Amino acid sequence: MYSQSRSRLTVSLRGIYSSLIAFSVVLPVMAASPTPPQAEKPAKPAGIEVKVTPEMTGAGIVSSGVVLPAIPPVTGNRKTPVASWGKPLPYPIVIADRRNNRLIEIAPDKSIVWEFPSPNLKIYRGNEDVNFSADGKQLAVSEEDNFDVHIVDYEKRALTWSYGIPDVRGSADGLLNYPDDAHLLADGKFITADIRNCRVVIIDPKDNKVATQWGKPGNCKHNPPQQLAHPNGATPMENGDILITEISDAWISRITREGKLVWSVKAPNIHYPSDAFPTVDGKQVIVADFWKPGRVVIFDPLTRKVTWEYFFKDGDKMLDHSSIARELPDTGDILVVDDLHDRVIVIDRKTKEIIWQYGEMGKKGYTPGLLNYPDGVDLDVFRDWKTAKRK
Repeated sequence: MYSQSRSRLTVSLRGIYSSLIAFSVVLPVMAASPTPPQAEKPAKPAGIEVKVTPEMTGAGIVSSGVVLPAIPPVTGNRKTPVASWGKPLPYPIVIADRRNNRLIEIAPDKSIVWEFPSPNLKIYRGNEDVNFSADGKQLAVSEEDNFDVHIVDYEKRALTWSYGIPDVRGSADGLLNYPDDAHLLADGKFITADIRNCRVVIIDPKDNKVATQWGKPGNCKHNPPQQLAHPNGATPMENGDILITEISDAWISRITREGKLVWSVKAPNIHYPSDAFPTVDGKQVIVADFWKPGRVVIFDPLTRKVTWEYFFKDGDKMLDHSSIARELPDTGDILVVDDLHDRVIVIDRKTKEIIWQYGEMGKKGYTPGLLNYPDGVDLDVFRDWKTAKRK
């Protein structure tokens, strides 16, 4: 039955083929009909436009209204900082005040010494991490839900470079998808953790090209450096290695600039790790738990032994989605950004008491003493604000 059907099908196909040949012979002598122009297919968009919500614009363009003092010259660096103010806070801090869309620098006496309000909400909105360049003259800034990163000139208070398209997410050249963390490396390149693209990228601001990429968009697994599982931190260490934080399963990894994995461990007692940093001596890791109640853990990455921990379930000492924890030089105390409590605090290492605070729990604002969802912080060890304020 199968062979007979196949034979008939072959005869039929031969007949059709003969007819087509005959038609092809006649076709050249027929008058040619004009072919209507074909509409070009629309190009596939490189990115996806994101709807901006009132939460994302926050308080808009705001300023503390304080008359700012003259900026002192850079006389220190991270290895040789300017003179310490001592306890409770040894150096002024620059805060990424996210929903106020501004950067603001607070001295240990809680005075405002520097401020950078958004110059334009379209291109600069929701600054969530901030870190000084090695020379202290520039600030690297990331904006997760504006899908871009920036460089700000500290002395000029000016936006000098950006990468990413505001309100457009994607993985093609020039696009990011929820970039978190921002650092300027010693060679001038810019590093950020592109969370939803599951990659860390090092961008050269000179040509806006990605010089190095670890991880792949759409391939969100823990296998550093080839694959990363939603990284949200990429912190340079003193020797040039990079400390990478992955949200999934709380992985912390140390990777060389050449892409060699030094070690990779899970942060102990952490639900949602946020921007791990090395301790001042570079031997341990300090990481905040972006959770409620939040937590801060210092641990030895070689043994995973916890050497210090801060955790309270309720009350004024409880953390609510803490995003950054840093060990302070000079004092050894702990600086914490307590995001949803709208405050930045210093915790005494021995007593675990809050010994310094800027911002008030449950009170958002932009006037002196208030913050609105602070999300990032760095130390100004470069300028002697203490002496400058005395003049």
